[in-house]
Amino acid sequence: MAVGDVKSGISQVNAAGYLTIQPGAGEEWVIHNLYYADQVEMYFTDGANDILFDSDSSAGARLGACFHVNNGRYLKVKNTSSSAKVIGYDGIQTK
Repeated sequence: MAVGDVKSGISQVNAAGYLTIQPGAGEEWVIHNLYYADQVEMYFTDGANDILFDSDSSAGARLGACFHVNNGRYLKVKNTSSSAKVIGYDGIQTK
């Protein structure tokens, strides 16, 4: 993929599971939008240390954000509902 390409994903995530938004080695992305079908927690992580920075108790989205991620610092979105739900994202590759 090239700089400027859209990066996006959508997945069914089990209860208490995570959607991990992590570029491959050497890539950097800016994630602009997170979408979720039910309650979630959002984390910034380096794989060893998690920072819970936001949560929502219902379906929704975080739109127009600028989450800068790379292979070593990335996002995880946790499904905190009691059943599997769909979570998605989109952004742009910057490196």
